[in-house]
Amino acid sequence: MNSSVFVNLGPRSYTVRVGGGLLAQLGALAHETLPERSSCAVLTDSNVAPLYAQTALESLRAAGKKPVLITVPAGEASKSLLVAQDVLGEMARAGLDRKSFLVALGGGVIGDLGGFCAAIYQRGIPYVQVPTTVLSQVDSSVGGKTGVNLPDAKNMVGSFHQPVLVLADTDTLKSLHKREFNEGFAEIIKHAGIRDAAMYDAIDEVADGRGDLAELIRRNIAIKARIVEEDEFETKGLRALLNYGHTLGHAIEAAAGYGQLLHGEAISLGLRAASWLSVRLGGLSMDSHARMMQLLKKFELPLVLGAEFEREELLRIARMDKKFEKGRIRFVLLHAAGDAYVSPDVTEADLAAALDELTRQPA
Repeated sequence: MNSSVFVNLGPRSYTVRVGGGLLAQLGALAHETLPERSSCAVLTDSNVAPLYAQTALESLRAAGKKPVLITVPAGEASKSLLVAQDVLGEMARAGLDRKSFLVALGGGVIGDLGGFCAAIYQRGIPYVQVPTTVLSQVDSSVGGKTGVNLPDAKNMVGSFHQPVLVLADTDTLKSLHKREFNEGFAEIIKHAGIRDAAMYDAIDEVADGRGDLAELIRRNIAIKARIVEEDEFETKGLRALLNYGHTLGHAIEAAAGYGQLLHGEAISLGLRAASWLSVRLGGLSMDSHARMMQLLKKFELPLVLGAEFEREELLRIARMDKKFEKGRIRFVLLHAAGDAYVSPDVTEADLAAALDELTRQPA
């Protein structure tokens, strides 16, 4: 059974639909949302295209749309200014104009890249998110953060540009390899840690094969939606809570070389570091810390930093993070499970100590 989450942002509001069989409804739902627009680009990658592009194109054509398919190489390396330029060039050559729209069909890389291209093409056209991974369904497809990476800094170039519709077709998750499936649970566990400690039990049930995955995804989207509604442009400090585990996680991901560690794998390491610092500085109980670590282990997510990572290099990259302001870091900690806050008191020495902790096996 399909369900939905409404993201209430006034004139930028939209609905996130969750459930099976939604990809085949793409054309009808896109037409319902954008009845006056016919020409569109379907942006996807070389892994997703053979699986789902034809279904998307046929659905759009059946609804009277005129899609052009644009395929980029799979992987984090495609989330770059050079690839964005190639995509924009293909859109222009296809004759797309200000009355066109874009469909981002794929994981987080495609969603971020597609949203960014939609934000800047002809000074902005609408786009539809069709996320095909756990990670993109529960996190990156909702909230309007779009962008690409610089070589040393993740998401450094981008724009806020909300989608007009999100279709989280849970049937597409069946084609994921186990590693890709599992990485999405780093963000799910993060959401439980910052906003909904009771969700830990639901995560356990899904891990054990007893839970309702679609309902868990809907629950996570609702958490993200409520935070985005309260702080769409990250000016009030609340949306920053979604960065729990990301300061060091992004640094680790960049230092590894984009694509060597999956995003969720790097965030798992960042979550361990942030949870450890929360025990030291935020009052988080050791039991709560252990509970998060237990869930990350269940999904075979990494908790130990490899010897190839140099602490000083990770700190150098972390200093370029958007969460540093005037040389000070806004680091998200937990007082308790489900109770996150932004601390101005975390120092570089604390980050260095957390990185040292990551080199040790967890208790």
